[in-house]
Amino acid sequence: MPPTPVTPADAAALLQTRDTLGIPLGPGQPPSLLAALGQRTDWEDLRVAGALLAVGTELFSRPGVHYLSGFFGPFERALRDQGANISFAPADFRRFAPLLEKSPPRVMVTAASPPDADGWCSLSLHAGGTIAALRAAGADPDRLLVVETSDRFPRTFGAPPEHRHALHVDEIDVLVAGELGPIALPEAPAGDVDEAIAAHARRFIADGATLQTGIGSIPSAIATRLAQDEGGGYGLHTEMFTDGCMRLHEAGKVTNRKGHLDGVSVTTFAFGSQELYDWLHENRDVAFLPVEHVNAPEVIARNAGMVTINGALAVDIHGQVVADTIDGGQFSGIGGAEDFIAGPGTSLAQRALLCLPSTTTVGGEVRSRIVPWFGPGAVITTPRHQVDVVITEHGAAELEGLTVHQRGLALAEIAAPAFRDELREAADRASKGRSPVI
Repeated sequence: MPPTPVTPADAAALLQTRDTLGIPLGPGQPPSLLAALGQRTDWEDLRVAGALLAVGTELFSRPGVHYLSGFFGPFERALRDQGANISFAPADFRRFAPLLEKSPPRVMVTAASPPDADGWCSLSLHAGGTIAALRAAGADPDRLLVVETSDRFPRTFGAPPEHRHALHVDEIDVLVAGELGPIALPEAPAGDVDEAIAAHARRFIADGATLQTGIGSIPSAIATRLAQDEGGGYGLHTEMFTDGCMRLHEAGKVTNRKGHLDGVSVTTFAFGSQELYDWLHENRDVAFLPVEHVNAPEVIARNAGMVTINGALAVDIHGQVVADTIDGGQFSGIGGAEDFIAGPGTSLAQRALLCLPSTTTVGGEVRSRIVPWFGPGAVITTPRHQVDVVITEHGAAELEGLTVHQRGLALAEIAAPAFRDELREAADRASKGRSPVI
């Protein structure tokens, strides 16, 4: 018999003062329940595993609460800076599921849309790495599966029968009647640098290409350009579905003749504006699948003409990439960046684009994002041998197959002019096997 819906406060009271809790990434997090958990002040040792917080709650500032995150967003960075008990676990997004299996929390929670006529609750905006963990908790009498439903979470679909993207009420231990919806993420406006980068990226995207694109002003500028330009016939196979992906659909540019799961855009979570969430509601043009499928390099490589578009914080003249830390401090996370660079690397018909502005300003000083070498304490996200194309507002450097010297010179050409001579000299030293002078 399906559970009777309870209030968020009643559900929050079911957790013990010493307990373990698993939450999905970002838009899969149940906002009313997490807010109610934040009202409790009796925690002795609550350990929470999750990633990319997208809910405002006092829970993670409470004494006795420790949060282990696999991806830092603005909320995590703020909590860390305020002295909260928060740690980072380096892991690709598709490794989240095995980590939950290795150390299963007693309580698993998620957001979902209300049950349909047959009792199925769509997992809405997030498939990610928690579906197996949610089902395992529901099947274990010693564990709890808590699902918060709200009309404000869109009903979305998977690729049945293997990937249904829904939980049945009979699987759920506790059904929470929520009123809050997912946080809306305003789209970052594109500036002149973003537009210049988009123009250089555009020439690598042929009609009929299958696209993966992330969040931010640069991917947004690229998607907008594709939506407005001639051409099309694109497919979408992307970790995150964004407003830019929606615009490509609305412009009639998406046909999804990819050679793998044809006819639908494939994603594992969606994050963006309220307009995007409304558009996704009961939209069968988009299929939400578990991250272990969406982000598997061998699956990515099956798609016709795969072009992946990702960002970076800095690149050195060897082509090593720092994408998730600043001066050794955690800024974001690995996510699917490695997988969507590795996936296209087995075919000359597929491309992996890394896009970044050529400079950044720190304390009023303009610094190059393309550097001769990384200093002590730098944390490499992507090794040099996996990098294909690096793009700035000054052009594109195609690195695959180049020597160390050639790579350095190619990267110098797309750096800001004031830094090019220094980078050329570093390329000369690196090609002769000389260590940098620090």
